[in-house]
Amino acid sequence: MSTDAIIVLMVIGAAVVLFATEWLSIDLVAILIMVTLTVTGVISTEEGLSGFSNPATITVAFMFVLSYALLKTGSLQRIGPYLGPIFKKNFNLGILIMMMFIGVVSAFINNTPIVAMFIPVMVSVANLSGYSPSKLLIPLSYASIFGGMCTMIGTSTNMLVSGIAVKNGLDDFPMFLSAPVGIVFIVVGAIYIYFFGKKLLPDRISEENLSKKFGMRDYLTEIEVLDESEFVGQRIMDSILATELEIDVIEVRRNGGTLFTLPPGDFVIKPKDVLKVRCDVEKIKALKDRLKVNFNTDAVRINENEIQKGDTSILELIITSGSEFEGKNLREMDFRRRYRAIPLAILHREEVVHENLHSVRLNAGDVILTEIKTHRLPNLKRQEMTQKSPFIVLSEEGVIDFNRKKFLTVFAVIAGVVGLATAGVIPIVMSTLLGAMVLVLSKTINMREVYESIEWKIIFLLAGALSLGVAMVNSGLASIISDFLVNELGNYGPVVILSGMYLTTSLLTEIMSNNASAALIAPIAITTADKLDVSPYPFLIAVMIAASASFMTPIGYHTNTMVYTAGQYRFRDFFRIGVWLNLGFWLIATFIIPLFYPF
Repeated sequence: MSTDAIIVLMVIGAAVVLFATEWLSIDLVAILIMVTLTVTGVISTEEGLSGFSNPATITVAFMFVLSYALLKTGSLQRIGPYLGPIFKKNFNLGILIMMMFIGVVSAFINNTPIVAMFIPVMVSVANLSGYSPSKLLIPLSYASIFGGMCTMIGTSTNMLVSGIAVKNGLDDFPMFLSAPVGIVFIVVGAIYIYFFGKKLLPDRISEENLSKKFGMRDYLTEIEVLDESEFVGQRIMDSILATELEIDVIEVRRNGGTLFTLPPGDFVIKPKDVLKVRCDVEKIKALKDRLKVNFNTDAVRINENEIQKGDTSILELIITSGSEFEGKNLREMDFRRRYRAIPLAILHREEVVHENLHSVRLNAGDVILTEIKTHRLPNLKRQEMTQKSPFIVLSEEGVIDFNRKKFLTVFAVIAGVVGLATAGVIPIVMSTLLGAMVLVLSKTINMREVYESIEWKIIFLLAGALSLGVAMVNSGLASIISDFLVNELGNYGPVVILSGMYLTTSLLTEIMSNNASAALIAPIAITTADKLDVSPYPFLIAVMIAASASFMTPIGYHTNTMVYTAGQYRFRDFFRIGVWLNLGFWLIATFIIPLFYPF
């Protein structure tokens, strides 16, 4: 094994650990891969940076723009009111219709914003139809994954594999190359959920009382400031409440009537003020004599029926995958000043955090229970509808109206993009670029929105992943691994090797990025096909599909992460329903891929 191959192997090992542990963000890991491989001389500077100019990367960038434009029209939200009665009448039929709809839309639009938009819709549908949201949100995530498998623009992973293929001298993938397998998987997946979903999916009744759900009884109270209290006359930010005890003042009632909600840090405390605060009540009790306050724990309750009262509202904000909040804390994000909001609790996986909230490192899927000024809600919802929204608002209804004219324009543009690329009139990359420019020229969106809608985190991830693919070939590591596969499994035929590649890619996706998994295995697939003297397309289709087939864990695919906390799921819930889906898809893929794509 050459020195370059050893370096690439070490880089892969480090990358797997970093992807799996999430010590660093996935885009940073990808850039580190690119820099390391370039600095060590495994690939040239031009090869290292070529991922940014690769047609696959550019196509994905402008697909984000098309997705944003469609979401901005408010068209997808209109499906919610129609689903409720269907679910109420026939749960299984509702699941089937929802999954088919999401699957079709996800074939042409990035699935992350679709799932982000539909989480509150499906929670509302669940509440109206009398079912737990946990019965609906995993199927929502799975359906978006199924749909993304059907077209080249359905998910960035498909474009990544296509880009690696082109880099290795193969033709660009047609728009619907993976459609035969993707359609089979949509049908099989929907049938599986239809017959077994209701039984295998957990029935976690959503707690109507947010105070109970977030365990707020011991963390919300009212304190009355006595005349002799040491912080009388002080600003909140200068008082012991903020400087030593890290107590958040949510509300101040003065003279028995005047109410100041979410007071700013320079608000001056006066005698007899009654403060509604978020804190450890036991800490207040212990310091009662020193603080010179009276307190009343029973004065504060948070009820689902009163989430909007006066000029403040109680919201649940779910951190999205790729959010600017990911890996940061609320203090770094200047959360209170930026949103005029106070965090009450943070739900991280299955743990509720009440203390030191401003210092908690946030992950995708975490839920922030927060109190916010009601007049800020429209701005908050408009931000939620953007492609790069940092969170999903779970406890409020959407406020974006349906714009029929813009919807027809966007629909026509997306249809044109797909039609031109499918007919081979122009390459996919040029059709998506043309589509984005038509939307700008028609004033459906503006250039600022173009820049803001692109998920640069994914773009950097793709660029780094493509450089890893080049390094696999340049170093000879792909050839070494393919030699091993051919020598050990060659006698059993290409179908067995294809089956092994699918299974390996699928398992890697469960612990690391789907794009990284595809970038790792795709070069091996091409080299193996060359050594077997067979078509590389069956192997590449297997890698492409398997890289998206993450059903067993909430961390393997970003949409699973997004629904994890919203549905009050546990890790084992995904394994319980997803393991059979993974195994079934593996067996089906082993037989139908060679059927649709002969060797």
